[in-house]
Amino acid sequence: MKVLLTSTSFQDTPGKHQDLLKAQGYELDMLRGPLLEDELLPIVGNYDAIICGDDEYTEKVLEKGFEGRLRYISKYGVGLDRIDLNAAEKLGIPVTNCPGVNQISVSEHVLALLFTFEKNIHVQHNSTQNGSWKRWVGQEIHGRTIGIVGLGAVGRELAKKSNALGMKVLAFDIFKDKDFLKAHDYVSFVSNLDEIYSQAEIISLHLPHTSESKHMINEEVVFEKLKRNPILINTSRGKLVDSKVIIKALKAERIRGYLTDVLAHEPMLADEVLKGVENIIITPHVGSRTFQSVERQGIMAVTNLLKLAGKDL
Repeated sequence: MKVLLTSTSFQDTPGKHQDLLKAQGYELDMLRGPLLEDELLPIVGNYDAIICGDDEYTEKVLEKGFEGRLRYISKYGVGLDRIDLNAAEKLGIPVTNCPGVNQISVSEHVLALLFTFEKNIHVQHNSTQNGSWKRWVGQEIHGRTIGIVGLGAVGRELAKKSNALGMKVLAFDIFKDKDFLKAHDYVSFVSNLDEIYSQAEIISLHLPHTSESKHMINEEVVFEKLKRNPILINTSRGKLVDSKVIIKALKAERIRGYLTDVLAHEPMLADEVLKGVENIIITPHVGSRTFQSVERQGIMAVTNLLKLAGKDL
């Protein structure tokens, strides 16, 4: 079987996941994703299977692949918004992903961003590297109210960590996980997202990008619903927010900061509007890029492919 691997995290991190893939004896090619439609079209039909990251699997790409050899897609990671799942189903190309393996790393990254911002770690590091001893005044997070939008695996893990750090936890999701909420009664579940917007001092987004969630942080939300000048944290998908509105919100002091691990276009474009803006911290989509998480996701991605191909484990 001929397999294409495009996940850079998988490629860049040695571990058991790489050993497992190499042990299969596949004819293996590696490209550094995320690959766009025009990059995939000439090559996608050459492979029986792809272990992908956030490549652009449009209907056109999937049809071209199916005309050739493509029969399986194993997504390294959780989000499937870059894959046209309806087209894949129509063509009979099964698509798998890796849920429930990156929540520790991503929830830790949320808090790393928050601590960095509130303790001024980024600006004070840059200052001392230039020989200065200027000292900023930071903020404690203990006693603050965090609103978690999306109570999936990452949201639940963040809720536990936030409570342990002394924060009040609000949470919203379209699905109410009664078992989790019963076991963690410090989480105040709200059925109306506006309650998060009006009460939270910190808002952390944990949702997939869909037609419904695109630009959920928009001008109406920022200028009519946010009440506490919150810090906004996004480790999910860049298109959940309207980037130009974020900049307007910072200038108008409707939000204190925007801390993001994701952008609407990745890798970052040269003219990215969020780059270099005060009170914005950007990391290059590395929330789940820890050794432990990469190995777990990599093993699951390979195992999923083996199951798709009907190989005994």
